[in-house]
Amino acid sequence: MPNTPAPSKNTPAFFAQAGVSFAVSLLGLLFALLYLPVDPWVRAFLAMTTLFLVSSSFTLAKVVRDAQDDKYVISRLDQARFDKVLAEHDLTKTHP
Repeated sequence: MPNTPAPSKNTPAFFAQAGVSFAVSLLGLLFALLYLPVDPWVRAFLAMTTLFLVSSSFTLAKVVRDAQDDKYVISRLDQARFDKVLAEHDLTKTHP
């Protein structure tokens, strides 16, 4: 019985593209915060919410990844149990 395939991994190009797009968007936002013609308290509020948004985005990505990993592990365990039952059951043996 074939094993379930391992989940696909990201390519280095995809990883680089994700990192570059994150850096460019964050730098663009920081640039806008620095040159936005508003009072300092507004700028500080926007900077604080930006930091919270970035932090919560990383947390959400980790939670989604962990949930996917859990589903993969559970399916692998179910497959191993099924393989064990099949290995223990001899179909050629006749029962009295």
